[in-house]
Amino acid sequence: MNAYLGRAPIALAVVALAAALTACGTTEEGGSGSSDAVRIGLLLPENETARYEKFDKPLMEKKVALLTLGKGKVLYANAAGDAARQNTQAEAMIKDKVDVLVIDAVDSKAIAGAVTKAKEAGIAVVAYDRLAEGPIDAYTSFDNEDIGRVQGKAMLEALGDKARTGKIVMMNGAVTDPNAASFKAGARSVLDGKVNVGKEYDTVEWKPENANTNMTAALSALGRDKIVGVYSANDGMAGGIISALKAAGVSPLPPVTGQDAELAGIRRIVAGDQHMTVYKPYAREAEAAAELAVLLAKGDKIDGIINQVVSSPTNKRVPAVLIPGTAVNRNNIATTVVLDGVYSIEDICTETLKATCEEIGLK
Repeated sequence: MNAYLGRAPIALAVVALAAALTACGTTEEGGSGSSDAVRIGLLLPENETARYEKFDKPLMEKKVALLTLGKGKVLYANAAGDAARQNTQAEAMIKDKVDVLVIDAVDSKAIAGAVTKAKEAGIAVVAYDRLAEGPIDAYTSFDNEDIGRVQGKAMLEALGDKARTGKIVMMNGAVTDPNAASFKAGARSVLDGKVNVGKEYDTVEWKPENANTNMTAALSALGRDKIVGVYSANDGMAGGIISALKAAGVSPLPPVTGQDAELAGIRRIVAGDQHMTVYKPYAREAEAAAELAVLLAKGDKIDGIINQVVSSPTNKRVPAVLIPGTAVNRNNIATTVVLDGVYSIEDICTETLKATCEEIGLK
């Protein structure tokens, strides 16, 4: 797999785009051939996961402003987990004649009709974070199978000799999210043949409360002393899983994986409740999406930033920018999410965690 092109090429592309936009001049908003004409519709899927409002939206707005000399506009809507609402939001933006739609789909299949309508209206579509179906022009996300492999490797390392002595529970994401299948496939490629999977769930809507219910059922079915580890596809579900384990009196807790480097997840890692998470540098994903969107809005080629071609059931060749993730545990919080400015030590180390933070060198 090709490596992501990194910050230097993006910086060069910013300079090139800025020069091109300056050469175009400016007109009144909506005027043809002007940076004012760049209007990007951003559709995000839900607001239960902290990343979308805290990182993705503001990061993309900032990058679009940079690329368009402050004249581009991001029109934003959040579907709050409702696929029908997201379709309505997309159709409203198509009617409003945005130049490009950036869509993080609630349901990759359900959004296909809106994607087709956008294409028929001459509006380019960038699939963001999840590969939506339909005539997508470009896609940017993380290397999702690799993220699953990172989680699987961390689980094996944590289990050590216990890998074959008990059973693990696999808490996958929602079947409506194609990323969930990729995470599962990546994790399975590492874990299969090396662990015994006692129970496996596809968690409806990725909700922590559904993961909690599933974990409670797994504990009842397998016995609390038989579970040596829990593969959780993200941090939100890890929180629900850990609550179920504690409610059942499980001590010490088995290693529980995660993803998204949510603040609550990082704090659980410090506390020793969660084994690891996967940090995905949202800035790189959001910047790539913004760059793709602005290039498409201007009618320019996107070849220079593409590092992969992927396929969906309805589109066999989608140009993509895929970005790797990083395993985060107690040993490297300072050199990942803190160093990148995602969280400060003050954010992480609450009053109850201060002593533990100092013990692990997070101060």
